[in-house]
Order: sequence, then C-alpha cells, then structure tokens
Amino acid sequence: MLFQVQMDVRIPHDLPAEKADALKKAERERAQDLQRTGTWRHLWRHAGRYANTSIFEVGGAQELHDILSTLPLFPFMEISVTPLCRHPSSIHDDDR
Repeated sequence: MLFQVQMDVRIPHDLPAEKADALKKAERERAQDLQRTGTWRHLWRHAGRYANTSIFEVGGAQELHDILSTLPLFPFMEISVTPLCRHPSSIHDDDR
C-alpha cells in the first residue's frame, strides 16, 4: 500500500544543541536506510518549514505506524497520513 505522510518537526528550543544534532543525524541515517530498501519511496522538503511530505510503500497501516515510530525525531513530529491508490485516469503504468 502507498501512503502519503506529512511530517512537521517541532524540536523544543530548550533541547541541548548536541542532542538535537545527534537526533537529526540519526534521523537522516534512518530515512536514507528506508529509502534504500524502497519503503520510503519519495521525500520532499516543504520550503521555509521544518516539514516534509513523503510517500511510503508498506503492507498496511500498522507497518507504517511501526516504521514511523522508530524515527529518532518521532517524539517531536506532528504526522498526518493519507492512504493512496491509483487513479483510473492516470497515464502512467506504474506508481513510481
């Protein structure tokens, strides 16, 4: 299943910079690992915000939840999820 996931990150201002930097580094590594496996298919930054819109390909909602909850910045995210399916008017043969 494909899911559109919007993540808005709100790191507390009083979090020590070293801890925030370590979390961001771990987040980047986790995101890149998930992209390499094809689970995190697309990742776009929102200009001017600490936010992104992503496309995940997973078996279902529970798998997506399990993956998102492993993200190092998960405790500081507001996340919205939209399940996706192919549109019958799409001219593309695949979902890539």
